[in-house]
Amino acid sequence: MSNKKSFFDSNHMKTRIVLCIAGTILCGIAVGFFKFSSFGVDPFTSFMCGLDVTLPIEYGLLYIIANAVLLLFSLVFDRRMIGLGTIVNLFLVGYLAQYTELFLSSILSPDSLAARIICLIIGVLALSFSAGLYVPADLGVSTYDAVALIMANTWKVGKFKYDRIITDFVCVTLSCILYAVSPEPFKSVFAAVNIGTIITALFMGPLVDFFANNFTRRYFLK
Repeated sequence: MSNKKSFFDSNHMKTRIVLCIAGTILCGIAVGFFKFSSFGVDPFTSFMCGLDVTLPIEYGLLYIIANAVLLLFSLVFDRRMIGLGTIVNLFLVGYLAQYTELFLSSILSPDSLAARIICLIIGVLALSFSAGLYVPADLGVSTYDAVALIMANTWKVGKFKYDRIITDFVCVTLSCILYAVSPEPFKSVFAAVNIGTIITALFMGPLVDFFANNFTRRYFLK
């Protein structure tokens, strides 16, 4: 009999659950840092911000509705992407982002350039690290992450890091269109689509791969 631990070994499963939940919580907090920085958010959040200024629905609830729609995509094309992480992400990330931004606004000045730059850096690294935790845990991913993963693993459309760049570009484009048709001045789009968006669109895919392979899989999922 092989001494190799089963993928569903109880201790292994506990580790995966912890990684999944920790990664999802960190994801919501990271988005809050992005939103406070006003240097642009990650591409999917920029799309959500576009919806937020267009529709009269609070951000947390809007996040649930938009992700429920994306959930249908995974149900149709690859249900293996759906799991604990998907459900936790669906109901938790939007509100975590909303309240993290409110908390940061209560302790930091939005006029402080240094504070905004620090929050941007934290947001980029934390968001990439969070995905590097919950994606390898293989207990379901966010409905947005599932799109690029389905493109890479199910449809075989290149590697994940390149498919992620494609989906990010689509989100940024949609965000700009939504701001253009919203009642908000178009210049307000620069709080959602800015240098932070460009950084995550170009580097988040590779950063997620780096953290997943060099931290999560190396130390927790051997």
